[in-house]
Amino acid sequence: MNEQSPDPAAQSKYQVRFDWGRRGAERIAAGAHLLVWIDVLPGTGSLPHATIVGLAPRRAAVLESGLVDASATARWILAEQERLGERAFIAVVAAGDADAGFSADDLLGAGAVIDALAALGIDDTSPEAAVAASAFGGLRRAVRHLTSASAPGRGALAAGMGIGELHDAATLDANDTARVLRAGAEASVG
Repeated sequence: MNEQSPDPAAQSKYQVRFDWGRRGAERIAAGAHLLVWIDVLPGTGSLPHATIVGLAPRRAAVLESGLVDASATARWILAEQERLGERAFIAVVAAGDADAGFSADDLLGAGAVIDALAALGIDDTSPEAAVAASAFGGLRRAVRHLTSASAPGRGALAAGMGIGELHDAATLDANDTARVLRAGAEASVG
């Protein structure tokens, strides 16, 4: 790859990008106005907020989201894009768990946010983001069951999380407020 060719894994030509974990954030966050960290079951390998914020470009807004606030997150992002007065680039990163492997709950949470963005007209998605949104769209009616039956869900139950708490974390759009960890700067991200 020469210097003129961007890394394809960065998904930089797309407004909405998707990847997994810290390394994924490093791949897709460059040039993003917003980083959305998806962690459906907080406490099951969650990162501290300061670490999540540190994964984003210096001037980027950082949000934490999941199934419970996917639409609220998308609305906040749309308002932020309007405030910026330009097309906002968004890095959606599923927390996952490097030790446990694939994390169905975080894939569904990321897909829910990406789907909600598309419903608001922010739909220039990378293929990776489109796949996450499609997975959510196809399984939308089963997210609570899939979250509780997934390996992370069963692990959370084994670690002492109650089934009610787990179902609450997997209830789509139960919260109407976005979880903003850091607001963005006034100027464009460079």
